[in-house]
Amino acid sequence: MANITILGSGGFGLSLAIMCDNMGHSVTVWSAFRDEIDTLMRTGELRSKLPGAVVSKSVNLTTDISCVADADIVIIGIPTSFVAEVCEKAKPHMSEKTVVVSTSKGFENDTMRRMSEVIRSILDNPTVVLSGPSHAEEIAQEMPTTVVAACENIEYANFVQDMLANKTLRIYTNSDVIGCEVGGSLKNSIALASGVVDGMGYGDNTKAALMTRGLTEIARIGIAMGAKEKTFSGLTGLGDLIVTCTSMHSRNRRCGILIGKGVPADEAVKRVGTVEGYLCTKNAYPLVKRLGVEAPIIEQLYKVLFEGMSPHESLIALMGRPVKHESEEDLYI
Repeated sequence: MANITILGSGGFGLSLAIMCDNMGHSVTVWSAFRDEIDTLMRTGELRSKLPGAVVSKSVNLTTDISCVADADIVIIGIPTSFVAEVCEKAKPHMSEKTVVVSTSKGFENDTMRRMSEVIRSILDNPTVVLSGPSHAEEIAQEMPTTVVAACENIEYANFVQDMLANKTLRIYTNSDVIGCEVGGSLKNSIALASGVVDGMGYGDNTKAALMTRGLTEIARIGIAMGAKEKTFSGLTGLGDLIVTCTSMHSRNRRCGILIGKGVPADEAVKRVGTVEGYLCTKNAYPLVKRLGVEAPIIEQLYKVLFEGMSPHESLIALMGRPVKHESEEDLYI
């Protein structure tokens, strides 16, 4: 058994806390928000993040970042905008032997760095990316789930696999960190776009086209960044895309539905809460330009979210693009 500290009291972090506690690990959950910790201590539940899931009293709850000191594994489960700040606070207390697990999906503002890059720029710890089709609500309910633990040094991915895999969570390992992070991040943008077409009242044909061509864009971007093409047909590519585009658990899809129905993008985000695809799209758009790759869905979504284009105009622009062969010889074009 291991000492596991989870930084962040969001839905995914709490679901992992419940799972790890059920496995017999010693679990600590840290939050920067005293009110969330107090609510968990008082009721065992945080309805705003993970309604219906009860955190056992055996899970330690704290706002003291020094809780990372004796951890074998520190799981980072906080919004991308705060990853660097929290890592800086944790650094003085971290043992160099601790394995850091990143579950945050997206790119850093301005730099467009992946989250594992952000973490490694601050912490001198082995870092493993945990990603895949995994709604927090279903992990907490012990529904069968499969994810990927990715690290360039496969020994650390194997360690996370050994520590966290159980009868309801199957973990595969992978050394393609770039591919796993790019797939896990950009699927949020495509899921947001998928919700938009749902909100506009379109059907299965439109959704299937958007998801399929969206996956092509994700692969183009990932390959241009150094990822392996095969990764995008796996759990952190196709798998994560399917679950996020089709489920009402997905905040990205729910936000997109509101936008498709005419709600302004910033208002839709306020109504839903944390919408990873919103910020991801804002950062992915300049990244696409810098890489020089074609990503029309992400570009049109950016215009809807941040430039005031209507979803209808955006869809017309996508459908009116020059026709081409589906099997592109060069994914960079």
